[in-house]
Amino acid sequence: QAQLVVSGGGLVHAGGSLRPACAVSGRTISSVALAWFRRAPGKGREFVCGINRSGLSTVYADSVRGRFTITRDNAKSMVYLQMNSLKPEDTAVYYCAADPGRGYISTSSTKTTTYDYWGQGTQVTVSS
Repeated sequence: QAQLVVSGGGLVHAGGSLRPACAVSGRTISSVALAWFRRAPGKGREFVCGINRSGLSTVYADSVRGRFTITRDNAKSMVYLQMNSLKPEDTAVYYCAADPGRGYISTSSTKTTTYDYWGQGTQVTVSS
């Protein structure tokens, strides 16, 4: 079992920044790949980015590449999502997810079905 607790969402103007965080407990964080997904109003859950267990390999959705950065601190059991140059279309509930079956990034990393554990989500609202 793993528990993921998300914090750090909020309301920001377009062009601003936010840094949601996800605390992971119940599993050895250094053995799991982690990811962020989001769900915009009226849409399905969308992959944002992922990171392998060491933090040396990452993957991003085209819509956020160059603006968002995923990092992890295994000593603190935390994963972060630095979001810069935010746009109104980034408005969504953001979720972190853990894949304990694999510690690496693959083509499956973008699929919700890859992940067994999910945080509760945090609302990010970007005003124009």
